[in-house]
Formats: sequence, C-alpha cells, structure tokens
Amino acid sequence: MSIDYQLALAGDIPLERLSELAAPGATETLSPAGNRLMSADLYDENGYGVSIVPGDHGYYEAESDGGEVWSWEPDRFVDITFHMGKDTMAEKGVPNMLKAVAAVLSDRSEDAALTLNSNWLLLTRNDGVLRRHRPDWWSHHDLDGKAMRP
Repeated sequence: MSIDYQLALAGDIPLERLSELAAPGATETLSPAGNRLMSADLYDENGYGVSIVPGDHGYYEAESDGGEVWSWEPDRFVDITFHMGKDTMAEKGVPNMLKAVAAVLSDRSEDAALTLNSNWLLLTRNDGVLRRHRPDWWSHHDLDGKAMRP
C-alpha cells in the first residue's frame, strides 16, 4: 500500500523547473487524461517515487485542524505527488519529501497546499503566508517548531 503526499501549487508552472527541484532525472510522458506528466523513481535514494501533473479547474478538500473541512479551487494547478511505501516512509521518505517541498516553496511563490492521502491537510501557503496544520503530525516527525529547509 502506498502513502501519498501531494503538494498542489496554483498557477501555470513549468514542469521542468518543478522536476529539477522535486524529482531530479524525471522523465516526461502523457497521463491517461492526455496531460503532460513528469515522473521519477527515487525510492532507493529518497524513499519515494514522484509524479508531477498540471491541470485545470482543480478542487481539493481535506480535513484540517479540529476536524474542519478545508477546500480550495485553483483555476490552474500543478500537483507534485510523492508516493511512499510504509517501510521507508519514516526513515527516508518523509524527511526527503519535506526537503523537496521546502525547495519548491523556497523557489516558487504560488499559493500551495500539502496533503496526506488527499484526506489530511498538513500545510498551506496563501498570499505568501505559510501555515502548518495538524500539529500532531509535525510533532510525530519531530518537526514541530522547526523551519522547513531545502
């Protein structure tokens, strides 16, 4: 079973740039819907595989703090999905994924959201303001109060 972390960015963003930041060595194909798709198998090095897909008329919904439902509807977006197995998630996957997320957020200024399995909201950036959600998740990974660094 795969655990998926998805970083969604609003806007029309060059996939090649996101690939450089989050998925070095990614190859380009077409998704089943006919969209461009960049992907890389980084399981050995980073503990995850990555897919980067653009889209139109996005809709995201996830549980936020205190059980509140958060939703977001960007007109244009790019999803960066980190696919992890449970066996390497804690040791390699999550720390390396967060480095990649930090690198993307440092390089890009668009509104963004990070979700876990499309169910739980972990991080948002709106109008340049970064906000962590689900403090227990951050504490579990020993990241509470620590800045995200690429």
